[in-house]
Parts: sequence; C-alpha cells; structure tokens
Amino acid sequence: MKLTGRVVYRDLEGGVWVLEADDGRTYQLEGGDRKIKKDGQRVEVEGEVARDVMTIAMVGPVFNVASYRFI
Repeated sequence: MKLTGRVVYRDLEGGVWVLEADDGRTYQLEGGDRKIKKDGQRVEVEGEVARDVMTIAMVGPVFNVASYRFI
C-alpha cells in the first residue's frame, strides 16, 4: 500500500509521529528510520496497516513503513 502526505509530531502520551495522508486520513507511523521523523516533511510511504495493533495515542491505524521517499 502506498500513501502520500505530511509527517507531523503530536505530543500525545510521550509523543507520536503521524502521517496526515492526502486523502484526509491519519496514520500512526511505525518503522522507517529517524530521517522520516521531521515535522512537516512531505513523504510517500509504502507498507501496510497493522490490523492487530491498538495504541493509546488513538490518532488512527498503525502504518508499518517498509520504504519511503521525500516528495
């Protein structure tokens, strides 16, 4: 699955990195490396939604990043 959007940091429960996707949905980012974790950075990510995971941040489903590129 590929998504494009903007990476944002939300100060919830110790901090969480979120992808605000161009389709209006939000995903909690997992994986990738720390280069992707830059507030406001536009990216295209490829990976999959973790269907069996819940978090306390409640910002949206967890997206496991397999690869990414800056756009």
